[in-house]
Amino acid sequence: MSAASTAESADFRGPLDITRAATVVLDAESTVIGWSPAATELLGYGPSDALGRPLTAFLSVRPAGGTLPAEASGAGGPGPGPGPPSLVGNEIHVARTRDGRELLVATATCPLPGAAGASGPGTPDRILVAAEVEALLHWESRIALLQGLATQSPVGLAIYDTDLRLSWSNTAYEREMGQPLAAFRGKRAEELYGAGSFVTPGYPHTLAGVMRQVLDTGEPVLDLHFRGQPPSDPGRDHLWSCAYYRLEDAHGHAIGVCEDAFDITDRYRVQERLTLLVEAGRRIGTVLDVATTAEEIADVAVPDFAATVRVDVTRATVTGETAAVGSPADMSLLRVAERSAPGSGTPDPGLPGNGPTETGHPDPDRPGAGPTETDHPGPDRPGTDPTVTDKPNPDRPGTDPTVTDTPDPDRPGTDLPNAGPPETGPTGSGPAGSGPAGSGPAGSGPAGSGPTATARGPAGPGGTSSPGSPGGPGGPRQPYPPVVYPPGSPQNRSLSSGGLVLDEGTLVVPLRTGGGILGLVTFDRGAGPDASGRALAPDRATTFDNGEVALADELAARAAVCIDNARRYTRERTASLALQRQLLPHHLPPQSAVETAYRYLPADDVTGVGGDWFDVIPLSGTRVGLVVGDVVGHGLQAAATMGRLRTSVRAFAQLDMAPDELLTRLDDLVGQPAEDWSDARGGAVETYDVTTGATCLYAVYDPVSRRCVMARAGHLPPAIVGPGGEVSFPDLPAGPPLGLGGLPFESMEIDLPVGSLLALFTDGLVEARDHDVGRGLDTLGRVLGDRSASLEELCDRAVSELVPGGTSADDTALLLVRTRALDADRVADWELTAEPVSVGRARELATGQLEAWGLEELAFATQLVVSELVTNAVRYACGPLGLRLIRDRTLVCEVADTGHTSPHLRHSAADDEGGRGLFIVAQLVQRWGTRYTPTGKTIWTEQALPPAGAG
Repeated sequence: MSAASTAESADFRGPLDITRAATVVLDAESTVIGWSPAATELLGYGPSDALGRPLTAFLSVRPAGGTLPAEASGAGGPGPGPGPPSLVGNEIHVARTRDGRELLVATATCPLPGAAGASGPGTPDRILVAAEVEALLHWESRIALLQGLATQSPVGLAIYDTDLRLSWSNTAYEREMGQPLAAFRGKRAEELYGAGSFVTPGYPHTLAGVMRQVLDTGEPVLDLHFRGQPPSDPGRDHLWSCAYYRLEDAHGHAIGVCEDAFDITDRYRVQERLTLLVEAGRRIGTVLDVATTAEEIADVAVPDFAATVRVDVTRATVTGETAAVGSPADMSLLRVAERSAPGSGTPDPGLPGNGPTETGHPDPDRPGAGPTETDHPGPDRPGTDPTVTDKPNPDRPGTDPTVTDTPDPDRPGTDLPNAGPPETGPTGSGPAGSGPAGSGPAGSGPAGSGPTATARGPAGPGGTSSPGSPGGPGGPRQPYPPVVYPPGSPQNRSLSSGGLVLDEGTLVVPLRTGGGILGLVTFDRGAGPDASGRALAPDRATTFDNGEVALADELAARAAVCIDNARRYTRERTASLALQRQLLPHHLPPQSAVETAYRYLPADDVTGVGGDWFDVIPLSGTRVGLVVGDVVGHGLQAAATMGRLRTSVRAFAQLDMAPDELLTRLDDLVGQPAEDWSDARGGAVETYDVTTGATCLYAVYDPVSRRCVMARAGHLPPAIVGPGGEVSFPDLPAGPPLGLGGLPFESMEIDLPVGSLLALFTDGLVEARDHDVGRGLDTLGRVLGDRSASLEELCDRAVSELVPGGTSADDTALLLVRTRALDADRVADWELTAEPVSVGRARELATGQLEAWGLEELAFATQLVVSELVTNAVRYACGPLGLRLIRDRTLVCEVADTGHTSPHLRHSAADDEGGRGLFIVAQLVQRWGTRYTPTGKTIWTEQALPPAGAG
């Protein structure tokens, strides 16, 4: 817009103003005797063309067509002349211009004083002014706009002079002030809103500062948020959106500042509630933990929504059991979270032992009393008000829609952002308010200005931990105190009705899910005095309106879903841990072949229980089987799958299978088609089998030969530390994970000198988010290289360095084995020919060795065992034969041959001539079995040593 058009648009002189309009001086006979330049501009006739001519030469009542133009005939009602109602009082004519055009003009006539006495020709009688109708309508619309802004606009308008004294205001501003303009004209802005301030960052806080800035710079400002209390509504804060611009005269000199202010309190509160819901969705339910979720509810609501928030959940919810259903007496509540804003003090009806004493401090002699930051003296809250009824939620079960309790929306209260500069609270409490609008979430202000947490439990004096919070860094959670609400209290009424209860400044909302109650959330606005005994500030909200009740219900509903998810997770994790503890070895029995130590660390609470496992399996011939495995996934199914695999491995190992054969059988078992698993009705079970993809490492160590045979299925290779401390990770052939198939498994045989260290572990030990497997293997090798440390010390060091937090995203299993060897004097072996005479020879050799060991008591049984086994080898197998006796924790007798058929135990009939020998052997020994080797088989037996020989 050009400067000329701007100046013209700012000119509020009317089109019929004599200084602007086309002016004609007429005598008594309506002859033109005067002609202004504006008339020349309008009609095109000069003074010489117009003077002396009759007025009808320029103006006519009717146009040539005989009808008025549409804009003149318009919507006019009854009146003295044609035209719109706004032009009634002015005559409408059709003017003819010099170039032949017709113009619709409005005219007004003003008689000249004294003209009545001298009315001859040529004597001035009256003055006629004329303007285009369109210009007159445009001007009158601008006047109507100004009139509407002054009398009808809801936006408050005020004009301050250069001294910042109010000089004019519209009707809306007067309503806001509650008195007419004359009562406050001339007052400064600070006198009208002294306690208010701007909360928009980047601008002065005071009205005078902002208006002085606009006066000095001439730059208008828009949408500044001002917080204060209008004189018409004292005790209740409002929020305005304000705009300021400088007013100038025709010469550009500043004459004042105009203020436009629109009350956006309701809109801001709706926006603030929506922001709180968004913040709740972002901050509530971040972890699957009941107590943490409850603390998140309190953190979100304090101090923006309530001065104090208490979260009580049922004992069943904490332990992961089903939600409580029944009377309040059947529900055992625990206080799991509590937050209070600085300066708030309200009695807690659920924990009377923790109430404040007369001095404002907890009584240490009371049972269960704990120090708090917010326990201050306050008046006793009334128990039951007969006029207050429970407010149900029709959208939630268990509520009665006929019972209502509607709060008074006109009660004083606020949830608006603080004005600046903030008032200073108690020492160390920081700003007393919540900060400017839009300045960030609750608790993001300066240190000490956020909500404080009351301590219920052994937190120590001055403690700020909530119930059940850790007693120190990394410490365990303290027990949650039980709460019992007396009959008639809002909490007890909420439990009884299952609905919301609003009692003055206390709002109780139940946590409901699936028809059961998980607990209660108590929102308290703190109707009592503050810590110093003073009454609350008049801008402090003391009750909840309908919108806030709905907001609290929505917060509780969202929190209930998160708490229920945490409860379900707790139940599954507890069951998974219990199952896993039952399926893992409770202790490892001592072995002659190896010395063992182990560690198992479950995964963290976020990831859940995993499926890592390990085992040490005694085998025949004093050998030992070592196994470690990892199941894909977490949770109850992973734990159950781990148990299936561990049981299968133990069963296959008892068959004395070689490592590669055992993994092949295990792979076949895991890789069974899904249709092989069916439910009771014969239908396929549609579930994801976490067994597929599991990894396993199986090794067999023989202390006699000092050799170890191992194979792996997708698992990490073991770490081997020699007697000299050298660490190696053998290049063990890597078979595919279990269930995938496609490639055979291969074994590797390694010589292990006495004192060698063998470490079997899962990837959770050496792999983490902050480092890869290679770095973890290097660290593990460095830890295991210390030969002076015991196995238990090595386990502790490995876990502390590789899993410093004690838990990780994956569970961890570590099995350390130090090899031993049987002394030569505890093993005796002989080679025999496959001839009948070898039976007697075997008996003699066995008897002599037992006498040398001092085991004469076992001679008779051993002779029978040796005779039967050697006889079977001579009759059914080929030579050469091998006989070996091992004195360990039991007496082991082994007979080896080159045959590949295994004898079977059977019950002989009374008339059978044979078949009783192996039955007799089975009655004489503890265990017996068959072990296949590359050259044949070995039949072995174990006999218990007599008490005298056990040492």
